[in-house]
Amino acid sequence: MLIIVTFIMLYPILWMFFSSFKPDNMIFSTTRLLPTHWTLQHYINGFTGASGMNFGPMFVHSFEISAVVVVGSLFSSSLTGFAFARLKFRARGFLFGFMLSTMMLPAQVVMIPQYIIFHKLGWVNTFIPLMLPSFLGTVPFFIYLMVQFIRGIPKDLDEAAVIDGCSTFKLFYSVILPLARPALITISIFAFYWTWNDFFGQLIYLSNPNLFTVSLGLSMFLSNMGMTQWGDLFAMSILSVIPLLIIFMIFQRYLVEGIATHGLKG
Repeated sequence: MLIIVTFIMLYPILWMFFSSFKPDNMIFSTTRLLPTHWTLQHYINGFTGASGMNFGPMFVHSFEISAVVVVGSLFSSSLTGFAFARLKFRARGFLFGFMLSTMMLPAQVVMIPQYIIFHKLGWVNTFIPLMLPSFLGTVPFFIYLMVQFIRGIPKDLDEAAVIDGCSTFKLFYSVILPLARPALITISIFAFYWTWNDFFGQLIYLSNPNLFTVSLGLSMFLSNMGMTQWGDLFAMSILSVIPLLIIFMIFQRYLVEGIATHGLKG
């Protein structure tokens, strides 16, 4: 039963994969899953500019933005999570509750004020608005995940480290971070996924075709005039999914561990 359901769920992806190897006039003219004539022209068009777009730079831009966002998310969530979980300071409970309340705030609510700020700073049509917020802890889910995971680490380790002469930063760097590796990898995967697949944010801040990412490039294949390049669209869509699949397959064990254990101790 699971095999049948899995096949039904995967069939659209399989259809898109095999359609990327079909000539344009055979994609919707036949119900056959496998193509009768195989062609790599759609993949060639995507990287030679024959389709009107060169996806090589777009993949580079998506990797650059996603990599920087991963680094920023790890930086902000680890420091903030450690502070909420281990340090004692005034209004800690209020600030943590306020941070959690922002998780219920739709991203569209703050998008216009953010755009106004970045526009006045002259950062529109650059990668800065897409990368800078990750260093400022703007994703409360990552902070919450780190807080819950660090709370699950025995405090006896902190006391032993302090007795050995560890400072607060050395405690964070030498003791907490190595033990929080599953949570850090989970944050990295989610940050990469969400940034790579982001379309709305990139559409707002990027209007120069030379700065387009994969998400924006795929949308350019669609046409309201009935001139959609389906073969090229399917080919580039398949290639855009491959990095996500590779990352998930490599770090799947850490992803499950980070999600399954972050709430064991409140």
